[in-house]
Amino acid sequence: MVWLSGGHEGHPPAEETTMLLATTKVVDVDRFIHIFSTKGADKRRLHGCKGATVFRDPAEADRVWALFDWDAEGWKNFVSDPEVPAILHEAGHVGKPQAAMLIGNYAA
Repeated sequence: MVWLSGGHEGHPPAEETTMLLATTKVVDVDRFIHIFSTKGADKRRLHGCKGATVFRDPAEADRVWALFDWDAEGWKNFVSDPEVPAILHEAGHVGKPQAAMLIGNYAA
């Protein structure tokens, strides 16, 4: 997992934030959004997620990207929750979500 933390090189954040960017392929985007925004949100909230922003990939109609406001411990607890695989299945995930790799953090 790669986590983005607030601030940039040489400049600490005014308020610490931790973000995770992840992608997954889904059977049906509408089905995914319905479950992601209801059952998925409830489960993420239970594990400390403060919010998520979801994007549809412009090149792959069945791929979505999500930017989560979530710390590493909360993510770890979420992925180890025994109820999560059933929620992912209901949402129509094709395979497991994957985190994007952070390659840099820049001021502008």
